Amino acid sequence: MNTSPDQKETLRFIGDHIRYYRVKRGWSQEQLAFESDLHRTYIGAVERGERNITVLNLLKIKDTLHVQLTDLYPEG
Repeated sequence: MNTSPDQKETLRFIGDHIRYYRVKRGWSQEQLAFESDLHRTYIGAVERGERNITVLNLLKIKDTLHVQLTDLYPEG
């Protein structure tokens, strides 16, 4: 799948917000991965905007971080 520049920016935006809330909790990427039952390298790629995160994984992460979807994508 080809990703447009706007889509890449959206992925980076979401990744930046995931990183913000992860760091706010004092967690490493490894801890977030463990708590959300995802792989550590996947979390890193999502935070860098390199992976097109699925809705189900986004829900896992937001539940693990105890935030709302609007916290991860406030423009939405």
